Amino acid sequence: MPDAVPPPTVIPPMPPGLVPPQLAIRTRKLFLEDFDLPVDIGFHDFEVGSPQTLRMNIEVWVDAEHFPRTDTVAEAWDYDFLRMSVLRLVEGRRFNLQETVVHAIYDLVAARAGVVALRVSTRKPDVYPDCRAVGVELSSF
Repeated sequence: MPDAVPPPTVIPPMPPGLVPPQLAIRTRKLFLEDFDLPVDIGFHDFEVGSPQTLRMNIEVWVDAEHFPRTDTVAEAWDYDFLRMSVLRLVEGRRFNLQETVVHAIYDLVAARAGVVALRVSTRKPDVYPDCRAVGVELSSF
C-alpha cells in the first residue's frame, strides 16, 4: 500500500496589523538564472554551424492569484515550463541574432497567465577575450 501523502501546508495570511504596511508584499518574482545552452547563433562565417554558449536569464513577476499560497504542486509556477520551453525553442534551430532568441522567449513567457512584468536576457560569454559577455535584454519596465 502506498505511503499516505500528508496534507498540503497552507500559508495563512497574517492577522491584520502584524506585518507593517511598508513590508507588505508588493511583487512576486520567479526566475531561471544563468541557464547555459549550446546554441547555433551568429552571422559571421566562423559562427555558422559552430554552437556557442548562450547564457539566459528569465525573471518573471506574477500576480498574487498565480503565486502559490499552499505547498502543493498544483499551485506551483512551473519552472520546468521555463526551462523546457527554452530548450525546445533553441534545439535544432539556428539564429543569426540574440535579439531574435530573446524576443521569442519573451513572447512565450509573456503569454502565460498571471505574468505582470518580465525581463529576459541572453549573453554570449565567449565572444571577446577582454569582455565578460555581450548580450541583449528585453523587459516590460
